[in-house]
Amino acid sequence: MKYYILLFTFILSSIYTHAQEESKPSPFTVSGYLETYYIYDFNKPQNNTRPGFIYSFNRHNEVNLNLGMIKGSYTTDKVRANLGIMAGTYANANLAAEPGVLKNIYEANAGVKLSAKKNLWIDAGIFGSHIGFESAIGKDCWTLTRSIQADNTPYYEAGAKISYTSDNGKWFLSGLILNGWQRMQRVDGNSLPSFGTQLTFKPSANVTLNSSTFIGTDKPDSARLMCYFHNFYGIFQVNEKLGVTIGFDYGVEEKSPETNATNAWYSPVVIVRYAATDKITLALRGEYYSDEHGVIVSTATPNGFKATGISVTLDYAVAANVLWRTEVRTFSSKDAVFEKDNELVKDNTFVGTSLCVSF
Repeated sequence: MKYYILLFTFILSSIYTHAQEESKPSPFTVSGYLETYYIYDFNKPQNNTRPGFIYSFNRHNEVNLNLGMIKGSYTTDKVRANLGIMAGTYANANLAAEPGVLKNIYEANAGVKLSAKKNLWIDAGIFGSHIGFESAIGKDCWTLTRSIQADNTPYYEAGAKISYTSDNGKWFLSGLILNGWQRMQRVDGNSLPSFGTQLTFKPSANVTLNSSTFIGTDKPDSARLMCYFHNFYGIFQVNEKLGVTIGFDYGVEEKSPETNATNAWYSPVVIVRYAATDKITLALRGEYYSDEHGVIVSTATPNGFKATGISVTLDYAVAANVLWRTEVRTFSSKDAVFEKDNELVKDNTFVGTSLCVSF
């Protein structure tokens, strides 16, 4: 009899242990994101491609996919990894310089924790950029389209980084060694890696302050032009309904390998967001971009690219994971840099809508 009791106890113990293991959250998760859109550009570009400094939502007068992405993540106390595969016009425009199947990689990275007591990690691979407050995931941004400065700074980067988050979560510090300015594969003939830093301070749940830098070059060694860049932004949640984001980019690039003289570009942006109801949100954006010497945006005009942008975005939360967005946006440039009826003009206006679904 005692043997049956022992066997029964063993079976119950095994069932309980298995149930406990089954109830633990899995370290592996799968998520996805899909954003379709329609943009109508009143300048009616003949090739249906919007101005060259726009890399997201860049197709005119057609229903299209900006970003469709599926991602697998593995996270434990000591190891983490992410692999995301994507498609869409965002990938076509932003990864045009990448070879082969790399064009469809949203992120692919792995990391290990370096300290048993502190939140100190080293990660390597392809990951989202450490620069700016906007990303390719539209639902995480306050406006339907990205700002000029976001479209013209890295969305992604490849390399390795070491990062530290303080015990109270208020400080985040990171140092990076990179393959270049939005590069998975380094430019042929360039033997110099690029470098970056990020410092984020969150004194409270309603305030985020960030400083990010980049130092490097995307030119071959024979024509090396060093670039020095800094991005600052602050996000302030004034109250439950009102939020303000302020961002400023400033960068310089050497004029030639033989001189220390530089060409500069800069861009301020301000976004004010107001939650009218639990489902309806309004966002107003004002921005300016100045690149007189065509370091980032080349126009071959006397004053280079100097443009002001204003936009209004209306969001409606259809469900917890579904967002319908509408935006009206206009640009005004000092020089005629926009195409309209086979001529160059100084203004560009469009209206657009998108549907974002996350899971």
